[in-house]
Amino acid sequence: VQLQASGGGLVQAGGSLRLSCAASRRTVGNNVMGWFRQAPGKEREFVASISWNGGRTDYADSVKGRFTISRDNAKNTVNLQLSSLKPEDTALYYCAGDIHNIGRSATADYWGQGTLVTVSS
Repeated sequence: VQLQASGGGLVQAGGSLRLSCAASRRTVGNNVMGWFRQAPGKEREFVASISWNGGRTDYADSVKGRFTISRDNAKNTVNLQLSSLKPEDTALYYCAGDIHNIGRSATADYWGQGTLVTVSS
């Protein structure tokens, strides 16, 4: 499975961005899709995930209430709406597939290339 992320860019604090991830096909595992991010000098961290049918979503505490994850299974896409962005949201955002666990213990079987989000103050 190949994951192609897009939508990153430069935005001012308080602004919004929409990230998209297109999968070449449905994953063969649990089909939990989502996003991680890695800021300069920091470890990669879990951001958000969504179950195969969209019935469950999970978010990192740092983005709850500001980011919204969604998916369109007919198109094999996963989106992340970023709102009320802060400079500390600046990072390389990675699309991920077949995510296991959430939070610090989250891992994934499939990874896309990162898309850079830069938030200026």
